[in-house]
Amino acid sequence: MPALRVILGDQLSHDVAALDGAADDDLVVMAEVRDEATYVRHHQKKIAFIFSAMRHFAAELREKGRQVRYFHIEDDEDGPHTLRAAARKALEEGRFDEIVITEPGEWRLAEDLRRWEGDLGVPVRVVADDRFICDHETFEEWAEGRDGLLMESFYRMMRRKTGLLMNGDEPEGGRWNYDKENRKPAPGGYEPPKRIDFQPNDITSRVLTTVAERYGDHFGALQPFHMAVIRAEALRALNAFIERALPEFGDYQDAMLGGEAYLNHSLLSAYINAGLLGPVEVCEKAEAAYRAGEAPLNAVEGFIRQIIGWREYIRGVYWLKGPDYAKTNHLNASGKLPDFYWDPDKTDMACVSEAVRHTRDHAYSHHIQRLMITGNFALLAGVEPAEVNEWYLIVYSDAFEWVQLPNTHGMALFADGGVVATKPYAAGGNYINKMSDYCKGCAYSVKDKTGEKACPFNYLYWDFLDRNEDRLKGLRRLNMPYNTLGKFSAERRNEIREDADRFLKSIGVR
Repeated sequence: MPALRVILGDQLSHDVAALDGAADDDLVVMAEVRDEATYVRHHQKKIAFIFSAMRHFAAELREKGRQVRYFHIEDDEDGPHTLRAAARKALEEGRFDEIVITEPGEWRLAEDLRRWEGDLGVPVRVVADDRFICDHETFEEWAEGRDGLLMESFYRMMRRKTGLLMNGDEPEGGRWNYDKENRKPAPGGYEPPKRIDFQPNDITSRVLTTVAERYGDHFGALQPFHMAVIRAEALRALNAFIERALPEFGDYQDAMLGGEAYLNHSLLSAYINAGLLGPVEVCEKAEAAYRAGEAPLNAVEGFIRQIIGWREYIRGVYWLKGPDYAKTNHLNASGKLPDFYWDPDKTDMACVSEAVRHTRDHAYSHHIQRLMITGNFALLAGVEPAEVNEWYLIVYSDAFEWVQLPNTHGMALFADGGVVATKPYAAGGNYINKMSDYCKGCAYSVKDKTGEKACPFNYLYWDFLDRNEDRLKGLRRLNMPYNTLGKFSAERRNEIREDADRFLKSIGVR
């Protein structure tokens, strides 16, 4: 008898493992279901991207001769509300001797999948997701016995495994990492490269109408919608990035500019995470540009490191640490997420308003805005990790829990106590002023350290170190700021605490 082959919304690759060895009479099942759209209140643009990409992928499968049973969200009154219910419905419509599914990317779905066989009465074969470079066993072997899970060590292993930017066993250029060359602010008058947009076709237009009707009360701007929703478009976006943006990506990857959401960033993460692009093919394109003299080594190495280093590493941490990882709260943070995370007009902090506005309008902001603006503020303010994690999962089109959680929980919030980061990525206003032009038009003064007109990042930074001294002072990379804090008078420390308490109460954190 044929098999039922289930494809999830982030598995939109024609070579996905669940389709390996598929017979002509096997049935592919895909489903837009209410539970997946609403287990958190995903950004409207994120829902539209996934649903449209799924519908286009199903059409491509049919063109290839596959039999496809597709459940549309418009039919969910009488249709399935969960993925398991969709599989059950498909089983009722034919006879199948097994269900084949590629392992899901989140613990939530993986744990539910364990109940499928007993509930549905059909054997369920879960196959590994070989779109990733590092499988679970390899990561576990690498992590075993290590005092710390240092990403740089893992990254070097991935470079050797893939052969990317390698000369035999040695790294191209003689160095593994060019990060120190990739921290330049954008110069005055800098004009980022023009990005490629895609116009909605009939399928996407119908999805946009449905999302507006059903999820119009979710966060985010649905229109304009210019995302790629098929592999051919994603490849065009990749080629445009390589040609236009990659050459200066390294120099300005940490820079921020008012009114510029993208700068030289690739905008490819949503397409890679959904399966429209493969991580290795993207890296190979970048390496080819370097070999052809079309992009410098610092840019190409930095880009490749984000994908085969950081992306693979973060996934490994997620599965290694298990579902209890999200429950850790090393700094005992318990504050409420401020309202301005949902409305950029509710804060006078120019940097935060800018990052949230990009997030609202594009379901995107680049990694420094995520880490050093919205993440840094939540860290300094002591916002409860679960609230911050949910926000990051909701608002970004590339956010699936396997990639979102360790980045937010570990890197941005240090809630895991140092599994991912060797120190909290805490910074005051000087960092933001150095790497952006936000401070020039801000209602607060980055030069003032205390007082009502002072940049809140300034006193929140020292308040953060002060109140977490017992937990953080022993970290070697924080020796310098704690030595400085130790020289503050009791009067100045008290002033910092009072400013922080006043401000955090005024925005509802405390």
